[in-house]
Amino acid sequence: MTSQLNVDTIVDKAGSSGPSLPNTTTIKMGNTSTYVSDGGAVTQNTVQGLIKCWVNIVGTSTAGFRDSFNTSSFTDVSTGQYTTTFSNNMSNDDFSAPVGAQDTSTRSNVHTSFEEQTTSTLRIMHFESGGALDCVRIGAIVAGDLA
Repeated sequence: MTSQLNVDTIVDKAGSSGPSLPNTTTIKMGNTSTYVSDGGAVTQNTVQGLIKCWVNIVGTSTAGFRDSFNTSSFTDVSTGQYTTTFSNNMSNDDFSAPVGAQDTSTRSNVHTSFEEQTTSTLRIMHFESGGALDCVRIGAIVAGDLA
């Protein structure tokens, strides 16, 4: 048996309409939840299209998270090299993880990449002028399937 719920507006218990719900509200969506494209020609899986993890890292001597989602820990491995551990693992190590960084004053041959990924971690490296270098700000997002 399949159920379908179509609504134009969600109204909270107090009768206020709008997009906000109480912080304790939980909406569960199955992994088969789909949405219709903007043009209406195709459908996509909602859950697969969500970002599963993101980090904004301070990459200097006091390295750590500025902010993050689905991360349980951070390790400053060595100069210009950082590992973040996911709170919820990915289903495999084939996920996509675009990264970027704010370069230092060196600004020569700048390159930031993910160097290693497992189902539970992402290792990021930042290079400038031919070597690993700490930098002020690093960002990464992870897109793929959670375990």
